[in-house]
Amino acid sequence: MSVLSALYIVLPLPMLFLVHGLEELATQRRWMARNATLRQRFPNLLRHVAALDTKAFALVVAEEFLLLCAATALPLVSTARPAMWIWLAAFGAFALHLPVHLAQAIAVRGYTPGAITAVLYLPWAVYAFRSVLLGFSAMEVAVCTLVGAVVFGANRLLARKAAFKIGDLISSH
Repeated sequence: MSVLSALYIVLPLPMLFLVHGLEELATQRRWMARNATLRQRFPNLLRHVAALDTKAFALVVAEEFLLLCAATALPLVSTARPAMWIWLAAFGAFALHLPVHLAQAIAVRGYTPGAITAVLYLPWAVYAFRSVLLGFSAMEVAVCTLVGAVVFGANRLLARKAAFKIGDLISSH
């Protein structure tokens, strides 16, 4: 991997995720309070979001940030192809979830938490995918992205469950 690839493609991932997570953290509770009717329109989609308080959601974001930092460090310290596959899985999961925020905003016909950074980061994600395709086959990129989406999706569910339990422990003391 070239130094420029590391600077423009690999290194930004954790920082972009962190800013995206902070946008969600800063806007989620107020957005949910202002859009109570949306919980009635989309009860299955918003039930888990409404139930997670800001501190618990911050724990989820922090845990995912640490995973992305680890995945980003791997190709910087190792030239082995699997190190880049791990980063590619993390990147693919993040990049795939950006259009989800746009779809949410379209579905509710307005702003949703995370939509602003999703719009801002999509050009970087497209550029990064195009750049990665110069060194990896489309099949490698697709498989890594799919694996990343499954792993990070499962991780998000487990992190949310853990955050609920930690929140309950904190509340009971």
